[in-house]
Amino acid sequence: MKLSAEWLSLPSTRQVMDVFANAGIEAYFVGGCVRNALIGASASDIDISTAARPEVVTEIAERAGLQVVQTGTSHGTVTVIVDRTPFEITTFRKDVETDGRRAVVAFSDRLEDDARRRDFTMNAIYADAEGQVVDPLGGLQDLRARKVRFIDDPEMRIREDYLRILRFFRFYAWYGDPSEGPDPEALAACASLAGGLDVISKERLGSEVVKLLSAADPAPAIGAMESTGILSHLIPAPDSKTLFLFMHDERGCDPIARLAAMAGASWSEIGELLRLSNAQTKRIMSLREAAESTWGAGEVGYRLGETDGQAALRLRSALFEQAYSDELDTEIAKGAGATFPVSARDIMPAFEGPALGAALKRLEKIWIESDFEADKPSLLSRISGGAE
Repeated sequence: MKLSAEWLSLPSTRQVMDVFANAGIEAYFVGGCVRNALIGASASDIDISTAARPEVVTEIAERAGLQVVQTGTSHGTVTVIVDRTPFEITTFRKDVETDGRRAVVAFSDRLEDDARRRDFTMNAIYADAEGQVVDPLGGLQDLRARKVRFIDDPEMRIREDYLRILRFFRFYAWYGDPSEGPDPEALAACASLAGGLDVISKERLGSEVVKLLSAADPAPAIGAMESTGILSHLIPAPDSKTLFLFMHDERGCDPIARLAAMAGASWSEIGELLRLSNAQTKRIMSLREAAESTWGAGEVGYRLGETDGQAALRLRSALFEQAYSDELDTEIAKGAGATFPVSARDIMPAFEGPALGAALKRLEKIWIESDFEADKPSLLSRISGGAE
């Protein structure tokens, strides 16, 4: 079987693979680029696995005039950049020692060793320079059946890196068949070893959760995580019901808005619990605060903008189990497009310091309550000589 993918025939891809061919060295595409090509999905990264050691990869690439970045030579990885496209190239490896967070690896000359140390069978499918598929562990059959299955013993794979528990649910959300449910053996192993997630850094946990919630429909995966107690290792009191209701009315796949819905009573702490970025944390805070406020639709749109205004009110509908009315969109859009007509300069020097801010807030409140219709003269007429 051969791959059919645009990236396979790009000049940059051909140039990198020619470097290995000219040196008589084995090299294969592997992982997400192969998996996604086989199901007709796009690939964000092109990873290559080879029998060559990192220093050999560096030597032959530089001899061919290619840029090489030493991104992880101790783990066997260098990055070759061609036409601004990075290719992560990793030597065949096998695990020597693991502690659930990181592994000590040894280089290998065998593709089969490299395949055995990967997590799921669908991620251990390789392809040569011409796109000919190499499938040492039966991953192609599992991919076609949409079955996310650990390689060999699930508990052994998980003990090598406990983050694989979340990766299992993330891959199930993206590639699994919800009508069949999660692989029972894998699910049992994830449940029994869930405590291992406590040793994983919050940054890694948060990254996986966001990726999981980016799937078109993560509900089956989240439901399985909750029923096995795994979700509570991430969020103390998760609210999957609100998440499912929110997703029913949601527009698009918005992982941060979904996380705001799922966070439950822990929403004010979710940024620290999952070590999210400042921007992600700030957005969750604004969505929850708007959803739980008494602001009208217009004010929500004015304060959050049209996109997040809709997300906040859909979240409000989910929280209070009410239907979302599309008529709210018109009000949100009006508020989002409105500009407060009064500036600080307009009421200075009559107001200064804290009094200036308070006066502006009073006028803004009047303006919002007028449905954004009050103009500057009418607003300024409401305030004179330092008092309303």
